[in-house]
Amino acid sequence: MTAKPPPGLDQRIRRTATVAKTARQAVDELRAGLIQDDLSLVMLFCSPALAQDSLANAISSSFPGVPVVGCTTAGEITPSGYLHNSVAGVSLAAPDFVAAARGVEDIRGFSVADGRQLVQGCLRGIEAKAPGWPIEKMFAMLLIDGLAACEESVVSALHRELGPIPLFGGSAGDELSFATTKVLWDGTFHQYSAVLILVATNHPFHVFKTEHFGISGEKMVVTAADPVRRIVTEINAEPAAEEYARMVGVSTERLTPMIFANHPVVVRVGNVPYVRSIQKVNSDGSLTFFCAIDEGIVLSVATATDIEADLARLFDEIGRQVMQPEVVIGCDCILRNLELRKKGGMERASKLMAAHNVIGFNTYGEQFHAMHVNQTFTGVAIGRRD
Repeated sequence: MTAKPPPGLDQRIRRTATVAKTARQAVDELRAGLIQDDLSLVMLFCSPALAQDSLANAISSSFPGVPVVGCTTAGEITPSGYLHNSVAGVSLAAPDFVAAARGVEDIRGFSVADGRQLVQGCLRGIEAKAPGWPIEKMFAMLLIDGLAACEESVVSALHRELGPIPLFGGSAGDELSFATTKVLWDGTFHQYSAVLILVATNHPFHVFKTEHFGISGEKMVVTAADPVRRIVTEINAEPAAEEYARMVGVSTERLTPMIFANHPVVVRVGNVPYVRSIQKVNSDGSLTFFCAIDEGIVLSVATATDIEADLARLFDEIGRQVMQPEVVIGCDCILRNLELRKKGGMERASKLMAAHNVIGFNTYGEQFHAMHVNQTFTGVAIGRRD
């Protein structure tokens, strides 16, 4: 399941995946698919069933001196499309790519100072390998624990320090167990952790996001909330679940995960929409979200449109930006994957992903610039160098 460039057209990118059941076999197949001269970075998106320290240790020893980063997933995006119980990987090599990665042991209590230290450490790593590389030819990716509920503070601090360097990322998953999610760096899978990856490249690239929703004109205002716990207790000064149910036209008893998936709420920042998905109704009539929601935020109810058509539109846009991408490193919300399954669109969407060289994973949340979002597909499309 390895995708390699034709002879004479080496763009210093390798993609592969393995469905091996043992760590040793998985590592052997990953190495065979990802190895190349002058490696700068290896990224792995790993089913939680395979995310053991034995795999991490064997991977590190197979790529000595190379940053190996990754996370656990709620599904993998491979050269063949969507899979489960696999490990998907991508490697980037010099001179086309120079990379630096820095991990965070514990993201709980992450501060602005921590963000500065993390970004500056990555920038120094790039400078040491490629002095004078312009920042407009860099992008950043964040992989972060998907259950620690710390994405907002981490991504905000990083974006502030990154300045014009575009940031995207994904929250680690665990196949909908909602028990433990882990991030791989320094040869170990860490809980409550994150890793920032900074990549400098002479290839054209485009950092993107998309969501498949139409936005209604009716507004709702969060009038009481606990942002730390991601709980909204009042909307428009009414009990949150009752008011949300009224706005989407159902009774509170009919507020199911599929209603939430089809009618998330959207906040606009600079006229750009960012999706906020609801996780559940609580016994006291409050709503728990997958993202932090603060008091005073104005939201709009959204309605799902055709996800396959939106994907096709996205890849058309990517084509205009970088032509046919050599690779798309993508973070795709697990709620989108569940919707595709329910609506019978999985096979067609999977073929679209494979046709456009996507490698990545299904997430418990996505990051784009300064925002943590849901039900979004985000990533970087890397084109062919001249």
